[in-house]
Amino acid sequence: MTTDSPAASPMHEQAQATATRIAATGPEHCIAQRDDGVYADPSVLGTTLLAAVDNVYRAGNYFVGVDYPVLMKALFGHGPDLPRGPDGAAVVRIAADIQPFDPARRALYRAAKIGRGYAEYYFEPVWLPDPADPEGEGIPTRLDVDEFVADMWGKGLRFGLDLDAIRAAIASNKADRVTVARQCDPVPGADAHIVEVSDDIHRNDAPLELANGRLDLNSFQNRFPQIQAGVRLLEKRPATPGVPGFEMSGTKLFPKPGSDTDLAAYAGTGTKVERMPEGDFLVSSRAGFLMIDGKTSRISIDDKVVSRDGVSAKTTGNLNLTGDYEEFGEVQEKRVIEADSITVHGDVFGDLVSRGGTIVMRANLVGGGARNARGDIHVRGVASAAVLSAEDGRIVLERAENCVVAGTRVEIAHAVNCEIVGDEVVVKMAEGCALAGRRVTVECAVPRKQSEMLVAVLRPDGQQIGEVIAAVTQRVAQFAALAAQLKAAMDAMTAKPDVRGYMMLATRVRKGEVNLSPEQGRQFQKLAQDVAPALKAMGDVSAKIKAAEAEQQAGTAMLASLEAQRNDAATVSGVTIASVQGETQVRILGYSPADGQPYLWTPREIRTRLRGPQAGELLFLGGAGNFAWSSDAVPAA
Repeated sequence: MTTDSPAASPMHEQAQATATRIAATGPEHCIAQRDDGVYADPSVLGTTLLAAVDNVYRAGNYFVGVDYPVLMKALFGHGPDLPRGPDGAAVVRIAADIQPFDPARRALYRAAKIGRGYAEYYFEPVWLPDPADPEGEGIPTRLDVDEFVADMWGKGLRFGLDLDAIRAAIASNKADRVTVARQCDPVPGADAHIVEVSDDIHRNDAPLELANGRLDLNSFQNRFPQIQAGVRLLEKRPATPGVPGFEMSGTKLFPKPGSDTDLAAYAGTGTKVERMPEGDFLVSSRAGFLMIDGKTSRISIDDKVVSRDGVSAKTTGNLNLTGDYEEFGEVQEKRVIEADSITVHGDVFGDLVSRGGTIVMRANLVGGGARNARGDIHVRGVASAAVLSAEDGRIVLERAENCVVAGTRVEIAHAVNCEIVGDEVVVKMAEGCALAGRRVTVECAVPRKQSEMLVAVLRPDGQQIGEVIAAVTQRVAQFAALAAQLKAAMDAMTAKPDVRGYMMLATRVRKGEVNLSPEQGRQFQKLAQDVAPALKAMGDVSAKIKAAEAEQQAGTAMLASLEAQRNDAATVSGVTIASVQGETQVRILGYSPADGQPYLWTPREIRTRLRGPQAGELLFLGGAGNFAWSSDAVPAA
């Protein structure tokens, strides 16, 4: 029945093992029977090998010592990986031998009971017919696992046999119904999903650690993460097709593949989807603040932080940001926001600090404050019991009550019991206020209860500035002359031959341009000792020159500042009150420009200077009518 053939792998060629094939028609040419076992050709696994194995069983044979896991892997691709030889090639040894299946023993096997996804077999003691006593009980025997596999194959059970359970039932030699096979259900594919690949996505609400190691319990470590351009934020893990299952007949059960997802749905402003060899990623396309929309999970990166949670000790703590900030909630009491431009849609009870931009409050400012170093401040609602300061910008208010307002230009529609200072002050309705400005315009001035209506025209003292300028100019000239004298003395010292020669040689030695011999080195040291007193004197003169030049530069800078102050003092001051409806005072309020602009005064100083005792010239005192005054209409003091 067999013919000799070479072994199927290099390992067996080296062993020079004799190989034979099953002599029958069909595709069983892929099965080789060798001295050390039965092997399948690893290049034709699957349906071709399945047909070959089926032919072996149909021809009345069975595999002895069948390696069932290897056989299932070779036929259906199910189970652990195939073993590998020394060369890395798969070794498919499916059995130890192939033997004829004795019909008498085949008759010992019953049919299995097939259920929904499982098969049961009724095991019981068995007997072979006794040739010496055909009518007798027979010869006791036991079933064989390899024969069981062959018989069940012929009855349609080609996958999922539980050989351990079968061996245990055979060994017990008891009557028992045992589940001998189960189908393998398919494993559905995993859906495509999105994973985070950057730790910078997450906020860190831990208390802020200061440089000295202490914790600031009013601020968070990183409430609004900042991202650089080109950072991978999210990765799309693709859907998997799933793992197929098999019925006990060997029919493949196809799994449900995983559903796909759209990574682009997470891309907001400042992000983009990039498809790379290692996968699809959501990448930042610009640097800025990272924001995640709580409803859509869309990630955006913008120069401006947009928050809807409000600013409180629980939500954000105090904020110190390098970009713009927009808040749709409230800013609670004692909370501080530091940023460039700040926009708040809710009420503000805390403090807003801008380093340069615009502060816009679309609701009310109550009991808090707003300060802008270089920019405007706008309050669309009511400002009450607040302090507002714009060092280089406008302050525009609709209604202010009990506030201290200071800015280069102040515009208020209705002010009640406020202290207001500005280079230019424009108030439509002023009730019980104290106003001070270089140019003050009031449409209607009215006292309020115990609060007087006071208006002060700011006038810098220009005469003192002229005296200071003259003194500083003389001082600068003196230092310039002293520096010139010292430089002349320095030139005379360096002109001496020995000093000049030493300095030139020392420079070349220091730069490595000249290498001195030992004898030359001794002469160089002697020369240094000879000129040492002259060098010390030159050092003293050089220090004096630097000090004189520093004083000269400082005086020149001071002169420029004083000239600007004198020009400022020459600016025309004036006041216009269109309607006086109650006792109103208008006075001159002098100040020294050297102390800074009045709108830079502290809130306490503003109250003291405007509400305290006044010594300036009284320009107007009355309870009705109107008033206008300008400094260019009177001689300067």
